[in-house]
Amino acid sequence: MQNWDAAQYLRFKGERTRPAEDLLSRIANENPAKVVDIGCGPGNSTRKLADRYPQADVLGVDSSPEMIRAAKEANPSLSFRLCDAGRELPALGSGFDVVFSNACIQWVPNHTQLLPDMMGLLKKGGTLAVQTPMNYEEPIHRIIQAVSSSERWCPLFSNPRVFYNLKPEEYYDLLASLTSEFSIWTTTYFHIMRTHADIIEWYKGTGLRPYLNALQEPDRSEFEREITAEVQKAYTPRPDGSIIFRFPRLFFTATKQ
Repeated sequence: MQNWDAAQYLRFKGERTRPAEDLLSRIANENPAKVVDIGCGPGNSTRKLADRYPQADVLGVDSSPEMIRAAKEANPSLSFRLCDAGRELPALGSGFDVVFSNACIQWVPNHTQLLPDMMGLLKKGGTLAVQTPMNYEEPIHRIIQAVSSSERWCPLFSNPRVFYNLKPEEYYDLLASLTSEFSIWTTTYFHIMRTHADIIEWYKGTGLRPYLNALQEPDRSEFEREITAEVQKAYTPRPDGSIIFRFPRLFFTATKQ
């Protein structure tokens, strides 16, 4: 099990929550009674669901004890529980009106089974709503892959990060095999960073985390410095000093028939 740092993740709470808000706005269900947030993290997306659907029984689930602990502390009125989305979704039962997942499934293997399992939680007419990062062509992703696989660092990473996302066209085919009522789209967010260090801090909460967790000092600091040096080369500040941090994301919604 990988350790998560909820405080680090929430350093950019507004930017990380924005895609969840955009996904939520595309859900047509107005009065759901039963909602689950898969991969709820520290509960920021679960809170958005509860605020929109105050009449609903809203449950947040995550595989990280650290995230569930933070979610409960921040949202004592909401329900949270541990659940490994790759293995334990059927144990959540069925009859959900909304199955929501924001920036989670990229960490979960075997999407050809995961999506049917998620749809299986829904009652007829219920909505599956998912967002997942699709930033593999962005500089930050290429930098982490290149540095971590270099001769200097590769031997230190026994379990390199695996990205489980399918291609958008594969998600289309998979959704089409499950229902005829679905939508799929992408959005590229232009997050404005004050410094290159902000980009590093963002990724310490997600993509850099497995690598930094695998290292001890002084290797950890050296690895971070090397990543930072490449980030400084790749992201040119604008005339006002701000740095545009592009972040493409894939969204889809599907109705159970």
